[in-house]
Amino acid sequence: MRKNDKLQYKITRRSAIAMLGMMAILPACSDFTKLEPLAALSETAAFTTPATIELATNGVYWAASVGQYEGAAGRGYPFGAAAIEQGEMRGEDMLNIQAFYDITYRGLYSPTTANNKNHWEQLYALINQANILIDGVKTAGANGIVSAELAAQYEAEGRFLRALAHHELLIHFCRPFADGAGSQPGVPYREKPIISTGAVQEGLAQGRGTVAEAYTKVLADLDFAEQSLPATRAANAISRATKGAAIALKTRIKLHQQDWKGVIAEGAKLGTDGTGATFTSPIGAYVLEAAPETPFVNYKANKESIFSIANSAQSNGGVNGALASMFGPTSLAGRDLVATSPNLYNAPFWVDGDLRRTRLQTKQATGSYPFAYNYKYREYGVFGDWAPVLRYAEVLLNVAEASSRDGNPTKALALLNAVRNRSVPAAAQFTAAPADLTLAILQERRIELAGEGRRWPDIHRLSQDPVYKVSNGIPAKVEVTQVKTTSYDIATRPIIAGSVAEIPYSDFRFLWPIPFSEISANETLRTQQNPGY
Repeated sequence: MRKNDKLQYKITRRSAIAMLGMMAILPACSDFTKLEPLAALSETAAFTTPATIELATNGVYWAASVGQYEGAAGRGYPFGAAAIEQGEMRGEDMLNIQAFYDITYRGLYSPTTANNKNHWEQLYALINQANILIDGVKTAGANGIVSAELAAQYEAEGRFLRALAHHELLIHFCRPFADGAGSQPGVPYREKPIISTGAVQEGLAQGRGTVAEAYTKVLADLDFAEQSLPATRAANAISRATKGAAIALKTRIKLHQQDWKGVIAEGAKLGTDGTGATFTSPIGAYVLEAAPETPFVNYKANKESIFSIANSAQSNGGVNGALASMFGPTSLAGRDLVATSPNLYNAPFWVDGDLRRTRLQTKQATGSYPFAYNYKYREYGVFGDWAPVLRYAEVLLNVAEASSRDGNPTKALALLNAVRNRSVPAAAQFTAAPADLTLAILQERRIELAGEGRRWPDIHRLSQDPVYKVSNGIPAKVEVTQVKTTSYDIATRPIIAGSVAEIPYSDFRFLWPIPFSEISANETLRTQQNPGY
């Protein structure tokens, strides 16, 4: 996208309040269309023509990608690089090297620490943008500015992003659904835009509700999105929400609810009912790419990516919010911030000859940190890598786990093998179900989804599982001073006892705190802070 094609979109608010973490004024730059720049549109004027409605929609996606950090520059909140790194740094499969994510890695967060604070604030800013879009297109549809069908499609995009954002809040700030079947405190599910004094007061009065109530609303938004979104798009096929994206997200949501039959039913819509070696979705024609690196090298146009958050050279989180910078070694113009943990790299379930170790990992032989690094993101200095949110590989693994737990090992093994066999040599492929098929699927997730921010969500949802919980809470992690070049050795496969201590599930640090910026001005949530903070 050329610089003079950048879209500038602002919604001015009549009244808003910082403590809600919802900002109605957000700049919006998009790589999706090439309309003339618009400097500042009111929330009313933004929905008076088809062109400005499209511009407003692009603004919501921009808010999902770049966001703001401490009210200033973008850092990849809430669904860019920062969100992915937060999901990895709360787990044990990546190695924190320097100070950038140290607070998250060690569980030293507080109501004022920047990473968790900005995540909350930018998620709710995105939610407010989505709600402004939803209300605006409803009015535009009723007034005939766009057709009823197109208005519903725009509304569905807003509701998809709203659901995605609320679920992200649930997995960081709330206990998992499995703890009391969703009876634990949830997060305020915001469904109205904060653009007036009355809306502010209504928002102030809304409490957290329960996890189950929030999940019900997430699924209601996704059901609407599934019905109203197009199955395919001629342009922006991956970077704009589609019917397949809504369904794929539902397989993830229902997995967190331990609704195995629900996962299976949603997956069937995307072609997971077969038992052959390959699977193809009748919606969106999604299929696993032959090479595991293709969804990342060709992130704009591949058959496996269902939904990703777009970046470009002109519109991104900058050096502090780009995936390649965060994950990359200095030998490739990265920043030596995060490496792959040697415990994952050497894990016995990651077999010799797996293409994901040679094609999606890179070793740095020079400098202070000669470790192995994730190599899914490669646009060093350009910062254009798109942030993967949903891939067909995850859908297959979601349904594989649900099928295994639901008593259908044949189907589960077929789905697992479809993902695994494209990367592992023939001699290492499963010809029969391993003794613990569910464990094999969970281990496959750690390899296949490494570097995509999915580790913490799995730790979170499995924390109540008597068999498959990762640890007694947040697992112990390897300290960078414990790691050497020789720590990465698949011949001897050393496993390091992490010296960053485990945090038990009962410890208040299993959850992030509601930020001080919220509770300092919100009396309702002030009394509903997570215990211990």
